Order: sequence, then structure tokens, then C-alpha cells
Amino acid sequence: MNWKSTPVFVACLLTVLNLSAQQSDGLHISRTDERVLIDGRLDDAVWQTAEKATNFTQYFPFDTSLAESQTEVMMAYDGQFLYLGAKMYNKDPDRSVYVTPSLRRDYRGEANDGITLILDPFQDNTNAFQFGVNPFGVQREGLIANGGSNGGDLSLSWDNKWYAEAKQYGDYWVAEMAIPFKTIRFKEGNDRWNINFYRIDSYDGERSTWTPIPRNYRIISLAYTRELIWDRPLEKPGANVALIPYVLGRTSNNRIEGGSDSGFDVGGDAKIAVGPALNLDLTFNPDFSQVEVDQQVTNLDRFEIFFPERRQFFLENADLFADFGVDRMRPFFSRRIGVARDESTGQNVQNPIYGGARLSGKLNDDWRVGLLNMQSARDLEIGTPSVNYTVAAVQRKVFSRSNVGMIFVNKQPFEDEQISDTTGVLYDYNRVIGLDYNLASKDDTWTGKVFYHQSLDPDNPEDSYATSARINYNTLRWQGRIFAQSIGENYNPETGFARRIGYNRIASTIEHRWYPKKGIINNHGPGFDFDVLGNQRFGVTDYDINFLYAINFRNTSRFSMRLRREYVYLFSAFDPTRTGGEQLPIDSDYAYNLIIARYTSDFRRKLNFSLSTRSGGYFNGSRLNLQGSINYRLQPYGSISLDFSFNRIRLPEPYNDADLVLIGPRFDFTFTRSLFWTTFIQYNNQIENININSRLQWRFRPVSDLFIVYTDNYFPDTFNSKGRALVVKATYWLNL
Repeated sequence: MNWKSTPVFVACLLTVLNLSAQQSDGLHISRTDERVLIDGRLDDAVWQTAEKATNFTQYFPFDTSLAESQTEVMMAYDGQFLYLGAKMYNKDPDRSVYVTPSLRRDYRGEANDGITLILDPFQDNTNAFQFGVNPFGVQREGLIANGGSNGGDLSLSWDNKWYAEAKQYGDYWVAEMAIPFKTIRFKEGNDRWNINFYRIDSYDGERSTWTPIPRNYRIISLAYTRELIWDRPLEKPGANVALIPYVLGRTSNNRIEGGSDSGFDVGGDAKIAVGPALNLDLTFNPDFSQVEVDQQVTNLDRFEIFFPERRQFFLENADLFADFGVDRMRPFFSRRIGVARDESTGQNVQNPIYGGARLSGKLNDDWRVGLLNMQSARDLEIGTPSVNYTVAAVQRKVFSRSNVGMIFVNKQPFEDEQISDTTGVLYDYNRVIGLDYNLASKDDTWTGKVFYHQSLDPDNPEDSYATSARINYNTLRWQGRIFAQSIGENYNPETGFARRIGYNRIASTIEHRWYPKKGIINNHGPGFDFDVLGNQRFGVTDYDINFLYAINFRNTSRFSMRLRREYVYLFSAFDPTRTGGEQLPIDSDYAYNLIIARYTSDFRRKLNFSLSTRSGGYFNGSRLNLQGSINYRLQPYGSISLDFSFNRIRLPEPYNDADLVLIGPRFDFTFTRSLFWTTFIQYNNQIENININSRLQWRFRPVSDLFIVYTDNYFPDTFNSKGRALVVKATYWLNL
């Protein structure tokens, strides 16, 4: 050994030993009887003696060294709150700029600075709470499901009451949190939780974690945590009841059919802790008018489009109900509740809900349960009876991070003398029963799912099943997936989501990654995948074969491209422009080539954008597609953005050509951390509509809001109004 290098070697060895010791010991937390003031100063006595979580390691751009911008985190608690104090150092001592999308709660994405706490109180490495704050004191909270392995496992729509503050101090910034124990579900008597912290430093493009996480896994992966070690077993937090009433006034008019409507409503929710880890949610006459409108899309598909759930009542422990099945094939989809179909127009309309109850959470370390019951209102105008929806789910943890679950869904219309059954099936029940196994290996290398679901109707038809198996493999350089699925022709989950039925499917993907040590590229590599669908009646009905390449840059921008060969067999007539023109005939088939590409710029820049294309052959013609988003950040007070989509479709006679345009400017202003104004305009010439949705929100107390929502729709050619509505709604969160 070169003795001149001995000090460096010893320093590295001590760092490794220190990290190993921390990995083993975790972070010790002690009770304080002194008041902790949440002001972003860290001058309380408890922070002078609390143990520190230090030596954060890089997650991006590399994962083999200590973070260049280091972080210190301390924790304490008293009889009511769990406290966190953190100090985030900057690599540049003269830094004075931090990145934030706005002052709106629940910020997300790579264009932000922030410190985030992950809590897994049951140490199941599967479900967790997330609490974060940025240098401007903006809060975010969320729920992590399925071990945090997949893109949809984090929900920031969950909202609850807790407190945070932050302050900036030149070469560092400070954050403090106070999280009520009543906000967290946990088991009484435990003295250890799983925990992790991660920091995003957007200015220098660095992400770091306390527990080292390989960069090929997600930064929220629950496979990589340490222990929070309490100085004494935790006690029950006491009575935990929250009432969330609302009052609402509304007025609307319909310029197409004529007439207007106005009214006044009251209702609300209640959250009742049935033990420390089980929660009962109640709702009476719920109204979801304050929920942001769905972003419109140009629909050139033959099948229904899936929009995610945004309504607060359905969100806590949502994975217990919503994650059975796979994407686009769910036995239960909560957005079916509160929506009815007007058979005279073929359109979905809002259907009031009388009320409902939802019990969900943990029974113990291994068992989770969920039970939901809701009653929708009858609608004499469109001939829809009152319907009861019941969902029961149970989940059992197996092995280190896997689980097995069962679900039962029942939709039962109530017979009504004032509503005649012209179809013969209006009052028929619909049920689904299912069994799922979710695989997650201890280190997240292997994940997957196997399920079998059966729908039940009064006539009990054959082939009313859905079954699937998927296995994923993920290492630093190789990622792979194989997927098989079979859906019966009569599978009918009326309270679920089935994009299409009557097919067998097999798909597979394999990708490789290289990680250059220098240069502007963080990682890049090729891939190959295919997806084939068919059935016994028609043979192969769809396939696509793709050669792909992806590049991820160190400045967080991304580029991906795939060359695709696509085949479609039409087992029903279809107009590819969806403009009401001549339809391609049944039993015709089409094979064509196209290119799919996407570029996302560095979102840390004030002006940023994303562009994508899906262009080339299209059935018996061609399609030129360009869509994307342009954003300008007025930091820290909001942003102006423009979403757009253009499709130029050319088909031979007698089929329609089409130039489909969708433009959606959005103005999002956050005047303070409690006053927000968002206006969303959408022009869609495919449905000949201009929609304006403007929402003013004042958060006058934690999780208590005043909303003023204005909605208007116009004909694009004349700009005559189709109808407009104004809603004023106030909600208040009251802890008893």
C-alpha cells in the first residue's frame, strides 16, 4: 500500500463503517415535555440534544457516493405530535435561489427543492405515509402503496391536518414539521417504525437519501428503509374524530335545452378512528364540485379513456379497493359511483349520492381490511333508480413484502314504481369476486401480480372471467417484464373498468442501460418489446412490435424513441377520426409503421416544455401527430402553461380526413400559501367545445377551504354559450 494514501483510505473506511452502523442502528427518538415552536429556526432546546440522521448518500445522478449537498435530520415527540427538524446545506455557500413550481400544497415533480419524510409504522415495507416541505414552507403529504415500486404507487391527493414551516439562511435552509399522532395510523405498543428521508436539490440537480437506494429503483421504494427507534412503546393517541361539514350554493343554466337551476346544499364527511390503525369514513350528501376538472384528450381510440380518482372521500387506503386487477382492467373503479348514463343522449351525467361509509386500515401487522357501502340517488329525469354499491376487500401480508387479497363488489339497483324497466335488465344486480397475489421481493428486484376475477349476473353467462399474470425484473443495467392476460367475452364489471373484453394477450419488454462516468448523459440504452392480442373467434386482432431507445440526461431532461410495427383487425366498424364519418368496415385489417418519440426538457428552468409525436401509418392512411406542454414558472407565485395536441389524419375516399386540435392554456397563481386561483381553458374541435373552468380557493384554516368555481362551455364557431354554472362552497375541518 502507498502510505501517502493511508489517510484517504482510513477516511473512506470510517465513512463506510459509519454508514453501516447507521444502517444497523437507525435513528433514536426521545420524548420531550417542552413546547416545540414550529417556526423554521431550530432554536428549541430539544434540537440541541436530539440524535441526528446524517451522511445522506446520492441517489441521482450517481448512487455510489455521499451527497455533495448534505442534510441533517432530527426527530422528537410529545403526547400529541411527532416532530421533525432538518437542516439542508447547499454546495454553493452563496446560493440564494430555490426552485418551486408554486406556493400550492402538494407540489410534485423534479422542479422543486424539498425534504421528505417517509413513515412505515407497521414495518411491512408495503404501505407508508409521506410528509414533505420545501424552502418556502409549502407542504405536501401522500400515501405510498405496493412498496413504492411502481409509478402510480404514490398518491398526493390524500389530505390531512399537520403543520410545517421553513426558512432560508444563505448557505442552508431549515424545515420543521409537527405531525399529530391522530393523523398517522399505527399500532399501539410498538417501539420501532421504518423510516427514510430524501432530499431534492434542484439547483444542483442532486437527489439524496438517508438510507442508500440504488438509482434503478424509485426514490420512495420501501424496500430500503431504516428504523426509527422510540425510547418507550407508543401509547394510543386518544379519541380521534374529525367532522368536515360543507355548505354550498349553486346556480346554473342550460342554453341548449333551456332552463336554469339554483339551490343550496349541506353535507359533509366524518373521519372516526376505530383503533389506532383502522379508520371509518362517513359521508352524507357529498358534493365534489371543487374537484379540478379532468384534462381533456383527443380520443382516437376505440375504447373508453381512464381518468384517475380525485375525490378526497375515496383516497385514504384507496389501494385496498382500487389496486385489484391491473391498469385498464379493474374490478372496482370508484368513479363509477356518482355517475349515471343518460340513455337518450348516451352521455354520462352526475348522479347525486345520498351517503356512504368506508371502513379501512390495518387489523394487525399482517392483515388489512376495507368495507365500503354507498347509496346513489334516483334520477327520474333520465330513468335511473337508486343504486347501492358494496365493496369488501381483505389483504394478508405474505413473505417479506408480498400480499394476497380478496375483493367482492356488489351493485344492486332498488326497484322503483316510478321508473319502468324498458330494457329488462335495469334492476339486475352485478357482482365481481376476485383473488389477487402481489409479489414484491425483499430488495425490489422482482415484482409482479397474479389475479383471477369472476363477474356474476342473474343469467350467469359463461366466459365471465378475467385473469392475468405479470412478472417484472429490475437491476441496474437490465429491466424486463413478461405479461399474460385472458379476459372472457362476458366479463362485466359494471362498477369497475374494463377497457375491452373477449381477448387473450401476451406482452414482454426487455431494456438495457449504460451509465457513462462523464458527459451530459446519465444513462441510456436500447430495448425491445411486443404486445399481442387475439381470441379464438378472430385470431390475432392487434399487435405491436417496438425497437426503442431511451436517454436520460444529467440535467434531468429525457428523450425516448420507438420504431413500431402495428397491426389492427376490426371486429366492429370504426371511424378512425371519430368525427362521425364513413366507418372502416367490419372484418378488415391494417398493418402500418410509425414512430413514437418524446422529449422532456429540464423542468428546473423557468421556461420548460415537453414534446411528443406518434406519427406515420394510421389504418389505411396516415397520421401526423404533435402534442405537448409549454410552461413558464413565475416563481414562486405560480405558472402559465399551454397544453396542445394536433392530429392531421389523411384517409382515402370515402373516409373522412381530419385536423383535430386541442388547446388548453392554464393559469395557476398562488398569491400566498393559502390563496390560490386556477383558470383552465380547453378548446377541443373534436367535440366542438370550448370549456372554461376557473377556481378560487382560500384555505382559511388547515384543511378548511372556501371555493368559488365557475364553469362555462361555448360553441367554438359562434362563441355562443352552451351553459354555465357558479358554485360557492365552504368546508371546515373540526377535530373533536
